Amino acid sequence: MTAPLEIAANVVMTVSIVLAGRNNVHSWWLGVLGCAMFAVLFYSVKLYADVALQLFFIVTCFIGWLRWLRGAAGGALPISRARPAALGWMVGVGIAATAAYGLMLQAYTNAYAPFIDSAVLMFSIVAQLLLMGRRLDTWPFWLLVNTISVPLYASRGLHLTALLYAAYWVNALVSWVFWQRQMAAPSPARPQ
Repeated sequence: MTAPLEIAANVVMTVSIVLAGRNNVHSWWLGVLGCAMFAVLFYSVKLYADVALQLFFIVTCFIGWLRWLRGAAGGALPISRARPAALGWMVGVGIAATAAYGLMLQAYTNAYAPFIDSAVLMFSIVAQLLLMGRRLDTWPFWLLVNTISVPLYASRGLHLTALLYAAYWVNALVSWVFWQRQMAAPSPARPQ
């Protein structure tokens, strides 16, 4: 049976994620609420790296909200691409941090799937940092995170969450195309 907290967290986060994909600034405050609910849920099933991730998301949702509203010299932050060197650095740090955090969880906690859980954490951080900067490159990272998350959450009995992360995978793909079109448009779209 799906817990009411899992249902509520998924409903709020689905709205937040769809709004992010549509380049809508209201995604951020909904993200704060949804992440708080997910932190409690993930703690209850011993996915401690995911708890840490939700706390990170809460902080970055506030920062992202402000950056999207006033990040470009007082105007809305435009969609752009990250530099290839920055992406390479982020991937390298993500892999190293996944290994280090996975080892720590394995040694000091009763975490389930510590390395897979850590990969979700670290590459979600990369994706979130890119999203905060309104970088088009956020979407391939969200595709990776969602690909890893679906079987992880299903293995812990969070079937609704796993199903919604599969839908988030589709949303990330659609959002990637949508942002590419907005970036190519003659006049940049303003956040709503």
